[in-house]
Amino acid sequence: HTLCRRCGRSSYHIQKSQCAQCGYPRKKMRSYNWS
Repeated sequence: HTLCRRCGRSSYHIQKSQCAQCGYPRKKMRSYNWS
């Protein structure tokens, strides 16, 4: 993983090109009760 531009966490999956934490670059933020 690498740093995400949106949430700043090291949760950006390079191959998937998506952040596991906030869902970047999708418009909707990931929102789960357990996170």
